[in-house]
Amino acid sequence: MPDTPPGNTPYAVRAYRPEALREALRKMLLIRKFEEGAEECYMRGLIHGTMHLSIGQEASAVGACMSLGDDDKITSTHRGHGHCLAKGAGVDKMFAEFFGKETGYCRGRGGSMHIADVAKGNLGANGIVGGGLPIAVGSALSAKRLGTGAVTVCFFGDGANNEGAFHEALNMASIWKLPVIFVCENNRYGMSVPTERSTAVKNIADRAIAYAMPGVTLDGNDFSAVAEAVDGAVARARAGDGPSLIENVTYRTRGHSRSDRNRYRSRQEIALWTERDPIPRMAKMLVSHGVMTEDDVEKMEAAAADEIASGIEAARSAPEPGVEDATRDVYTVHSEAME
Repeated sequence: MPDTPPGNTPYAVRAYRPEALREALRKMLLIRKFEEGAEECYMRGLIHGTMHLSIGQEASAVGACMSLGDDDKITSTHRGHGHCLAKGAGVDKMFAEFFGKETGYCRGRGGSMHIADVAKGNLGANGIVGGGLPIAVGSALSAKRLGTGAVTVCFFGDGANNEGAFHEALNMASIWKLPVIFVCENNRYGMSVPTERSTAVKNIADRAIAYAMPGVTLDGNDFSAVAEAVDGAVARARAGDGPSLIENVTYRTRGHSRSDRNRYRSRQEIALWTERDPIPRMAKMLVSHGVMTEDDVEKMEAAAADEIASGIEAARSAPEPGVEDATRDVYTVHSEAME
């Protein structure tokens, strides 16, 4: 790497080995290509239902998972494809889940909003706004009671910060000094409502003070800034000093869901945030510090596209769930169905 003064070198370049940084960019590209592929499949009628894309938010997902291992846990949201891939999921099983196939992570039962990968520590996405917050507290309580040393990163959106579950979860986590990091991905809109019309405080992280924990608001499209903040919070949690609240200010360039016509945002606003795209920013940082070349980045992007194409093809040819297994993995079955 170039002999750059430490003060001018981004945290990520100083903190991680080159191979870890290259893998981080690969995951960010994979998330982008995955969601673009999923969107195309939906438009072609190959995937049914709806989906919530996080295109533009890749730095938040990958940066927040940099210091996590398989024993560490995450809870996700309805916009959770990036979290799943950042934690190490495979695109083939994810697409199989999207297509409702037996080889999917949840055997085709969960779909886009309910993918879980327990082996990698992903406790699952959640279709309930704020639904992952109490689950994360329970996960952290378990880790503390069992003395595993594991931490839990809880992803949630700006819309969830006004749910009762948010306040209850932060309060309990602070009282018991649980090893949990609350990561708010503030993409500025809860469906179509801007945060300035829904949240009294200027920054969501300002609410941390009410629960006696550190809170920080940062550029969620800056991979290095996200990684630095979460790494510090993870170290604090592992040391037994309790939870932290991190607000990643980011932006989704697509609508809330596939049915969103985007009438509440201007083209100028979307264009402005597109210029802040986290993937070119990450690639530029790695190239400028000698971690990769521009040719390396192009090859990595092409490889990610190939991986997505292969994943889609594998999912399309995967077996369908059997009708005889319709009640498998169902918590309860009405008594009349058993007669």
